Amino acid sequence: MFQAPFDDARATVAANDGLPQDSPVEAVQPPAPPPTAKRRFSRWRIARWIIATLLLLLLITVAWLAIVAPPSRTLRPIVPPSVTLLASNGSLISRRGAVTDSPVDVRKLPDHVSEAFLAIEDRRFYRHTGVDPRGIARAMWHDARAGRMKEGGSTITQQLAKLVYLSSDRTAARKLREMLIAMWLEAWLSKDEILSRYLSDVYFGDNVYGLRAAARHYFGKKPEALTVSEAALLAGLMKAPSRLAPSANLAGAQQRAALVVGAMQEAGFLTPAEAARAAPARLRLWPAPEATQGTYFSDWVMPAVRGKTGDAFAATTVRTTLDARLQRLAEHAAAQARPAGAQVALVAMRPDGRVVAMVGGRDYAKSSFNRAVQARRQPGSTFKLFVYLAALRDGMTPDDKVEDRPITIGTWSPRNSDGRYRGMVTLREAFARSSNAAAVRLAQKVGPRAVVRAAQDLGIQSPLRAEPALALGTSGTSLLELTSAYAAVAGGDYPVRPYGLPDPADRGALADAPHRMDARERAMLLDLLSTVVNSGTGRGAALNVHTYGKTGTSQDNRDALFVGFAGGLVTAVWVGRDDNQPLPGVAGGGLPATIWRRFTADAIGARPGRKPVPRTVDPDAGESVGGFLRSLLDRIKVDIDF
Repeated sequence: MFQAPFDDARATVAANDGLPQDSPVEAVQPPAPPPTAKRRFSRWRIARWIIATLLLLLLITVAWLAIVAPPSRTLRPIVPPSVTLLASNGSLISRRGAVTDSPVDVRKLPDHVSEAFLAIEDRRFYRHTGVDPRGIARAMWHDARAGRMKEGGSTITQQLAKLVYLSSDRTAARKLREMLIAMWLEAWLSKDEILSRYLSDVYFGDNVYGLRAAARHYFGKKPEALTVSEAALLAGLMKAPSRLAPSANLAGAQQRAALVVGAMQEAGFLTPAEAARAAPARLRLWPAPEATQGTYFSDWVMPAVRGKTGDAFAATTVRTTLDARLQRLAEHAAAQARPAGAQVALVAMRPDGRVVAMVGGRDYAKSSFNRAVQARRQPGSTFKLFVYLAALRDGMTPDDKVEDRPITIGTWSPRNSDGRYRGMVTLREAFARSSNAAAVRLAQKVGPRAVVRAAQDLGIQSPLRAEPALALGTSGTSLLELTSAYAAVAGGDYPVRPYGLPDPADRGALADAPHRMDARERAMLLDLLSTVVNSGTGRGAALNVHTYGKTGTSQDNRDALFVGFAGGLVTAVWVGRDDNQPLPGVAGGGLPATIWRRFTADAIGARPGRKPVPRTVDPDAGESVGGFLRSLLDRIKVDIDF
């Protein structure tokens, strides 16, 4: 009689252990949770996911706004202010940029000035949070009735957001970003700050930006002195500043100003009597300075000018290093580049890096690409200066011998341009005749890295590949840095950093401490460079004063150069094509040397001719090295006035 309880327990265990369901005792199931508790748990999980997602989106939005819309940017002008560049003699080089002036503070303006803008642009400005739903609804209603886009509904804060941070494209995405940025600005800036920055940036036509510049341009006064009529006219320009600019459309501007006065009365800013007294404003136009066509030099120096401007809104006038007379001579000489499709570039500087003339192409109006600064072209044999400097540093002299015979390195066999080989020759003769085979041998002797180091010491900043072909100028450089390297030899200090602003405080590029070139090395380089002009490939550049230079022609006559110095002027000339196609028959000793000679002769008052420099001392001769160098350097200093 005690079997049943035992069987019941066994049946329960069997059910829980997955025993066959045909057990005579029915399994006991655990009680299910109440349905209401399940639903509550599920809803709470969904709510938590929604809250977490919203918080994540908020964090992403805030991070995006902090990156793309820092409020501090509204303190900077939205367009570059006017910059006038003058040559060293005070003559105009170029003028560019907008007419701007210092920002305004609405707290210091008469009430009617800010009220004129609020009445016509955003009457609820002090009551909304950056976006005005009522204004948007009113604009949509008016647009629907008109059947076209007639009103925008943007607040002044939204307009500031668009001016400073966004483009003017009409898309829903841009409008959404505009609204987000407007609310972000409202969270960080006061209403007066927003209105002040808007009035300091907005466009008033005639290339004039900002209320202070507009008040001066149209009425010859400060914005603090504007009358109701004048403020209304300026506020009315916001609708279409280019079309309504009163300098060209006074009637249209005055009609729009009358609407602004009516809006001010409707908003309660003016009484009917005050509105009736607001007669049409009369102009006292101050003509804005006209922008001039840019130049290659002004494009190059402009970043340095922008960087030195103290007041970001103020117009700036800067006197540069450009010599107006030398610039005219450079442009005249460069006009000789006659081959079809050929471009020409020229840089002239003093040995300390002061750029006095720059030509970046045949015609700036057709192409503003500056081939003297922006182009990286092969310097050809002008690069051999660094090969020979490395050899001189290694202990060689111009009278030492180098083999001028065919050479093969791996699968590469460089050839002399004239196809002639002269056997054992002095470094002086090899340099004068621009022997490729000799240059490659010298580079192999001292090592390509020593050549790279010599080039970098003299100011070459373009990347250089330490490989055998480097000796022939296969790594691209700019004409400006090549000129600077030769200026280091001319002046005896390295590196030379080119500059266009005369004030040393403005020359951040001159941060490198200069080094004095070894006098013996410099004298030997001058010997080599003089021989090129007097009896080598650069005879077409010879002048009747001490002249130093080197020709260069890249593979297949794609680039032709002459770089040299005389009379305290260092000049480089490049001739080539933008498409890098060959110029048959054009070599460094031809057209570039001719352009160089004409420019330099006119610049320093010299004539074509030859005036060789005595060669460096022969170790077997009786004259001491020290005595020879002193006499040689004294003659150089007197003649070329460095």
